[in-house]
Amino acid sequence: MESFADIGTVLVCSAGIAVSGIVFAAYKLGLLYQLFHKAETKSPRHGGESVAEVLRAHGVKYVFTLVGGHISPILVACEKLGIRIVDTRHEATAVFAADAVARLSGTVGVAAVTAGPGLTNTVTAVKNAQMAESPLLLMGGAAGTLLQGRGALQDIDQMSLFKPLCKFCASIRTIREIVPTVRKALAIAQSGTPGPVFIEFPIDTLYPYHLVSKEFGVKNPPKGLMGKFVSWYLNNHLMNIFAGAWEKRDVSPLPVDIPQATDDQIQKCIELVSRAKKPVILLGSQATLPPTPVDDIRKALEDLGIPCFLGGMSRGMLGKDSPIHIRQNRRDALKEADVVLLAGTVCDFRLSYGSVLNRRSKIIAVNRDNTQLLKNSDMFWKPTIAIQGDAGSFLMRLSKGLKGHRCPEEWPQRLKAGDVTKENANRAKADEKTDRHLNPLKVLHCVDELMAEDSIIVADGGDFVGSAAYIMRPRGPMRWLDPGAFGTLGVGGGFALGAKLCRPESEVWIVYGDGSLGYSVAEFDTFTRHKTPVIAVVGNDACWSQISREQVPILGSNVACGLAFTDYHIVADGYGGKGYLIGREDEDRLGDIIRRAQRETQEGTATLLNVLIGKSNFREGSISV
Repeated sequence: MESFADIGTVLVCSAGIAVSGIVFAAYKLGLLYQLFHKAETKSPRHGGESVAEVLRAHGVKYVFTLVGGHISPILVACEKLGIRIVDTRHEATAVFAADAVARLSGTVGVAAVTAGPGLTNTVTAVKNAQMAESPLLLMGGAAGTLLQGRGALQDIDQMSLFKPLCKFCASIRTIREIVPTVRKALAIAQSGTPGPVFIEFPIDTLYPYHLVSKEFGVKNPPKGLMGKFVSWYLNNHLMNIFAGAWEKRDVSPLPVDIPQATDDQIQKCIELVSRAKKPVILLGSQATLPPTPVDDIRKALEDLGIPCFLGGMSRGMLGKDSPIHIRQNRRDALKEADVVLLAGTVCDFRLSYGSVLNRRSKIIAVNRDNTQLLKNSDMFWKPTIAIQGDAGSFLMRLSKGLKGHRCPEEWPQRLKAGDVTKENANRAKADEKTDRHLNPLKVLHCVDELMAEDSIIVADGGDFVGSAAYIMRPRGPMRWLDPGAFGTLGVGGGFALGAKLCRPESEVWIVYGDGSLGYSVAEFDTFTRHKTPVIAVVGNDACWSQISREQVPILGSNVACGLAFTDYHIVADGYGGKGYLIGREDEDRLGDIIRRAQRETQEGTATLLNVLIGKSNFREGSISV
């Protein structure tokens, strides 16, 4: 715990504190002192217990962390109440893991990190959760309430840092605020468009009274009346922190606000879709959000019979070989479509800002966020019907209203035939020999054919992972995890950790580029310690190929793009996992090595397949900016 020594001198000498202000504050605090001193100062309880009680009442099973003294009371209290504490090797991993839990469990993911650098290390992961619309609670330590802004250990303006990233930010000032603030934060994280929320806990709001009062003691007070006054002021401030701390409070979840389409909007959409000859659905991650179960949404889509392009968390929504799931030639399909339903899909760079949409098409857009709903509609496209509402619930109501009506079968059949043609071409390209090492497409096809039906795929990388998105087929809903619109590298270790905890019976595959692996390879230590065996397949071409493929022909240099064919498999061994090196000489037994790795994970060991790959022109023309 940081020291409060000489705080009296600091307070008296600080130009920012007027004596009249101290007197007024001391008067108010003195009243609280008289009311609560006897009741609260003898209790051994601490603020961390209040946090844990709220989290347990909200069904939180995991808190991800990298330990720090500021937040120890939260971690200890959660462990005592049966909430599993999962410590990682980097704070960003803790937030990525909480993000994965939020996506897969339908609850809020929770991470707790220490003050200052502990929190700054999470910024990228929190921004990724914001853009991916994941409900996430980040709790951070902070300097003591009277020491903030005075140069205490790891003291920075944390609130300003997270306000642009989070839906809600709060700084706890008294213990009695903890329960209502955490409840409010958890509800806000899930309401409307889900996203991250942040609460900072000054260290004196988390530790027991006897420890905080000891640290608050004025070691070298000024002499005379001023010294007595400063001591009195500090004691009253301390009493305010603990006033009413352990009064019984409601810890149950608050209502969550989820926007819904109106009956009139649903009816207009029913009429529009019922007349369509060539409708298309573009499904985004929002369609997987609670409250509608993903299996119910899958059934609704199958009843509609409309060809679907799936993105983000909705990948796998229709299983591996659905006749209405179209994976290829999206641009061509959109040119022909007479009705396009954007269900939680945003017209950003992934849809060329809406320019790929045919201006003659009728566009139905459904999104919880009004800004995302109408993004770029002032430039490239115009919605026929724009609905600020939940995409999953909308699809259920649309399917019910169109009961008995299905899309003309020749339309999805024709699009599916195009799929087959393109995928046959991809398979033929996988059989081509590369200049050295293995063909990356051949490796991905082999993994796709051998991975278990319950597998979850975590995508973390550039070129190799971009190819995997075309080759690998999630077997069911909620079985594909990628960073989302932010395009963040480094999600692999955290996403896989969260996924394996949520689905311990499933195979969890991380598809890494050799560049992205560097961000989280240390989490193999976490996989080992927390008994969460995953399988990582690394496409090792000794290059940041996503960048190099453009940089070299355009600018004539490979500077900063070159890596080495590093022995990542040995790194995995060193962290307690099992690593395999796979080169061209192993091509004929690639399947056998993958099966051996699967057996290793079934027996409890995290494995890493360090696959040396050559160059392919499969993604030639795709852009990285």
